Amino acid sequence: MQIRGVDYHIVETKAKSNTRATLLLLHGFTGSHATYDTILPILAQDWHCVTVDLLGHSKTDSPENLERYRLEEQAADLIAILDQLGVQRASVLGYSMGGRLALGLATLYTERISALMLQSASPGLASRQEREARILKDMTLADKIKTQGVASFVAEWERLPLFATQLKLSQSVQEKVRAERMNQRMIGLVGSLGGMGTGAQPSFWGELPNLRIPTLLLAGQEDQKFCGIALAMKKALPDAKYITFSNAGHTIHVEQPEAFGYAVRNWLRIRGGINNGL
Repeated sequence: MQIRGVDYHIVETKAKSNTRATLLLLHGFTGSHATYDTILPILAQDWHCVTVDLLGHSKTDSPENLERYRLEEQAADLIAILDQLGVQRASVLGYSMGGRLALGLATLYTERISALMLQSASPGLASRQEREARILKDMTLADKIKTQGVASFVAEWERLPLFATQLKLSQSVQEKVRAERMNQRMIGLVGSLGGMGTGAQPSFWGELPNLRIPTLLLAGQEDQKFCGIALAMKKALPDAKYITFSNAGHTIHVEQPEAFGYAVRNWLRIRGGINNGL
């Protein structure tokens, strides 16, 4: 799909019910539309699901201009995608980087979003000093990707403590996650880090008290950092529910797919405005 001068790879999964309500699913850094394959059968019982390869990832274009990767630009792309699909309002589920983008989308285009689900996500970094330090860290990582290549980067990325709980998964699941990471291009990963890394994106902490969209916050109990962020977000948001998952870390949808899928589905049935979306 051609969107604002960029070719986006989009996969639609039609709902098994008669609903016209739409759920937009956004993957994390090094992910793709395939991130949510295991939970789509659960969610598509009720929802028309739209999964997207975000800019610089998998089958979607990887522009050279870093400015094109800015969160505001990608949010505008997502709205253009919904427009082309004839969707007036959608619920949005985002994981990690995709969660930051989902929150930005809901903040910038509140009237287009029915419900918001943020998995292992944050509103960004609150202070300028934190953002500047993170930008330097992401620039260093981007340089490594340029000089050492994607395969070397993926090997190092998988060893991060953030993903340690994935070592408990079956070999076949670990291989699927690795294949998704390996199916990336250097220019796309570098662009994503530079344009909408955690340091480069705007901080949305100050916007949370004004965001009156029903919001579901999800975190794995073994991911203490993001449990803390989710709790802080819950305090700031006017309408938020927080769910934790035992025996799971950062990638709940991979580590506990059935529990995650049904938690999202059940909450959406109550708060997702299934009769309001188009």
